[in-house]
Amino acid sequence: MDLRSELLKSIWYGFTALDLEKSGKVSKSQLKVLSHNLCTVLCIPHDPVALEDHFRDDDDGPVSSQGYMPYLNKYILDKVIEGSFTKENVDELCWTLTAKKNYQTDKTSSTVLPERDAFRLWCLFNFLSEDKYPLVMVPDEVEYLLKKICMSMSIEFNCVELEDFFSQDSVQQTGITVWVFLEMMNSGKLTRGIDKSITSMAVEEVYREIVGDVLKEGYLWKKGQLRRNWKERWFTLRPSSLSYYTGEDRKDCQGNIVLDGNCCVEVLPDRDGKRCMFCLKTLSKTYEMSASDTKQRQEWTTAIQTAIRLHVEGKTSLHKDLKLKRREQREQRDKRCHAKEEELQRLRALQEERERGLVELDLLKEAQKQAQALLEQDEQRRRQQHEQMQRALEVQLKEAEEARVSMQAEMVLKEEEAERQRKRIQELEEMQKRLEEALQLEIKARRDEEVFRYAQAGLLGEEEEKMKALMCLQEEQEEYILKTQREKQELRQEMEVKSRSLDEAQRQLEEVRANRHKVDQDVVAAQRKLRQASTNVKHWNVQMNRLMRPIGPGEKRPSLGSSFASFQIPTQRDPGLRIRRKSGSEDQDEESKENVDNSVECDLEKRHSHASNGDMDIP
Repeated sequence: MDLRSELLKSIWYGFTALDLEKSGKVSKSQLKVLSHNLCTVLCIPHDPVALEDHFRDDDDGPVSSQGYMPYLNKYILDKVIEGSFTKENVDELCWTLTAKKNYQTDKTSSTVLPERDAFRLWCLFNFLSEDKYPLVMVPDEVEYLLKKICMSMSIEFNCVELEDFFSQDSVQQTGITVWVFLEMMNSGKLTRGIDKSITSMAVEEVYREIVGDVLKEGYLWKKGQLRRNWKERWFTLRPSSLSYYTGEDRKDCQGNIVLDGNCCVEVLPDRDGKRCMFCLKTLSKTYEMSASDTKQRQEWTTAIQTAIRLHVEGKTSLHKDLKLKRREQREQRDKRCHAKEEELQRLRALQEERERGLVELDLLKEAQKQAQALLEQDEQRRRQQHEQMQRALEVQLKEAEEARVSMQAEMVLKEEEAERQRKRIQELEEMQKRLEEALQLEIKARRDEEVFRYAQAGLLGEEEEKMKALMCLQEEQEEYILKTQREKQELRQEMEVKSRSLDEAQRQLEEVRANRHKVDQDVVAAQRKLRQASTNVKHWNVQMNRLMRPIGPGEKRPSLGSSFASFQIPTQRDPGLRIRRKSGSEDQDEESKENVDNSVECDLEKRHSHASNGDMDIP
């Protein structure tokens, strides 16, 4: 804070004191008097004619603070020379103007501070106030000033009363004005039971320390430069100099030691009957001094070293530097509080997000339970369908057995009718035995296939959506082949979409799919056996149909290309085991045979494709 800013704070009080109507404007005559007085106390030469010309009455209306600032800066503050005036005189001028209007106290009260103490507190307030207008002092600075005063009075500072004061509605937490501060000091809460003289001494000490830049004061013994005798002097230490006087009243100055970066302090041993000695060395002289005790010597050497350090760092005031550091600490504290508040808000948002996630997790668990119940219902329905299929398979087997018995009876009748057919019948019986073996192989293969299908169905029990769609496809496979393919394509797409959300379940199904692949290979092997059995049945069926027609008298043995009605053995309704009837001609017989082979291979390939995709071919 430079000298201009300090002067502007005091002048601001003087300007506002002249604004009686609180309109922000002051009459030109009053500003002319204020400007003349400022030039006087600031020791600035001024031209009365120019002053009268600038504030003449023929201009329009009064002048606001913004209109007065250009004149104040150009004709007054720009001409100020530091050290040519006493700042206390400027403060007294402005205090006199503002105290008449704002500082109204009960003079009869025993707690009211003397006028001189109120002025010094006003100067301390201006020094510690923020560099904003209107001037206020933040609570931290108020606490700092009160602690300094209490320390000077050797009493303990009561923070509770200060907190109660700042908790009042009339006091803003951002800061208080000087008049509120003086009212608090006049209330007697801080100086209760303390003599006014002690309070005045404490206020003066703090005023001299903070405003007067006095780092330390007190009596020391000093050794003379010529006579070399010891005399007791009152020393006053400032950042730039160490002055000593004959007495505590500081009226007779005996000398002034200029401090700079070339000065240093050294502790000396006791001699000449003096204790606690130290010396201050400059480029030209060495000053020997003696303190009353070791503590005083330590305090003086530390204070002098502090003054030298401030001069080296280019700082003119210790308390200005401390004030800037406290302000930086407050700003950092506010930033930390703001950052902490933002972190708390972020943590609250994360907590809310976590609670929402827990709610969604509960909903997902409930949906999983419902899906598990639906899966159990589907599994139970699937088992019922398998039982129905098993019963239908047993009925088909019984029908095949009855057909075989009826065929044997018919063969006996034909032996009685034509002995010439005996050899052929014997061949037919042999072929019938082979056919039975083929049927047994087919039944065994079918049972193996069903066993493998049961194992495959058990491994696919965890695939909920697949099983449901596959059961629908299996029920309508033969009648709606094209529709099944489209639905299967849609199911694959749906499964692909759902597989993205079931990544966790997919990892658990990898082992099941590996086992399912092994079962698929077993199913393929069983289908190869079925294909071989179907080929054998077809072959023996053709041979049997060729031999079933009896030979009449005078007829020739039919050639291989003759047309016979094919005899079909009732078999299981499996698309891979269907046998077509033969046409009359040899060309049609061969072409039908090729078509049957192609149809069988195509059906078997479809069944193999369904089994590879995890489908079950149910007849």
